Amino acid sequence: MDFERSLDLLWRDKGETPQPTRGRKPKLTLDKVIATAVALADAEGQATGSMSQIAKELGVGTMTLYTYVPGKAELLDLMVDSVLAERDLPGPGDPLPDGWREQVRLYADRTLTVFRRHPWIQGMSMVRPVLGPGLMAGQEYLIATVSDIGLAPRKAAAAANGIEVYVQANAALTAETAQVEQQTGQSTDAWWGQRSVFWEKYFDVDRHPAMTRMWESGGYDVDTCEAVDEAFVFGLERMLDGIEALVS
Repeated sequence: MDFERSLDLLWRDKGETPQPTRGRKPKLTLDKVIATAVALADAEGQATGSMSQIAKELGVGTMTLYTYVPGKAELLDLMVDSVLAERDLPGPGDPLPDGWREQVRLYADRTLTVFRRHPWIQGMSMVRPVLGPGLMAGQEYLIATVSDIGLAPRKAAAAANGIEVYVQANAALTAETAQVEQQTGQSTDAWWGQRSVFWEKYFDVDRHPAMTRMWESGGYDVDTCEAVDEAFVFGLERMLDGIEALVS
C-alpha cells in the first residue's frame, strides 16, 4: 500500500486535488469512484468487491480506476473515511447541543447511525485507523467536548478515548448484527426463536440461578434489538456519570 499516496487522496481538499496518475483524460471523479464502491459494499454487506466489479458498476474498464487510486487498499481507506465523514459532526465555531453530555450523545447517535447504514465498516480495523478527515473530525469533536469540563489534560484525553472506544465497539456490534441479518435473510429474533428448544430442554435452572431469577422477574422482557440499544444507552450514561463525578 502506498501510504503517502493514500494520505494525498484522503486530504485532497488541501491545496490542489491530485490528478490521475496515468491514462487518458478522466471520465469520472474520485468522489464518484468512492461513492460507487461504498454503494457496492452496502449492497453486498461487505467491502469485498474487486476493482473489476467497481469498474463494471461505473461502466468503465478496470484499468481506468487505477488512474484515480493506486489499488484496492487505498480505495478502502477512502471508503472508510467517506463513511465516517457522514457523521457531519459540528466543527470549530459551529453550533453545539447544550451541555457536554448532549454533545457526547450526538457523537454516539451519529456514529451508530453510520455503522447501521454501512454494516461492512465493522470489518475495517480501528486499531490502525485511516488517518483521514472523517476520523479526525470525530476525534477533534470529542476532545473539544471534554477538554473544558474541568479535567486535567491527560484525564480529558483518556475520557475522550474511552468514549470513542465504547461507542465504536457497540456500533460495530450493531453493524455486525445488521450484516448477519442481511447476509442470512433472517432476523436475530427469528434466529433465537428457532433455538427455543435450548431453553426448554437444555437450560439448567439450578446451574444458572441468577439468570433464572432475572428471567422470572422480567429482566429479559424485551426483544434482542431493544436489549442491545438499552444496554448501550445504560453503559454510556454510566460512563458519563463517572466522568461527571470525577469533575465534581
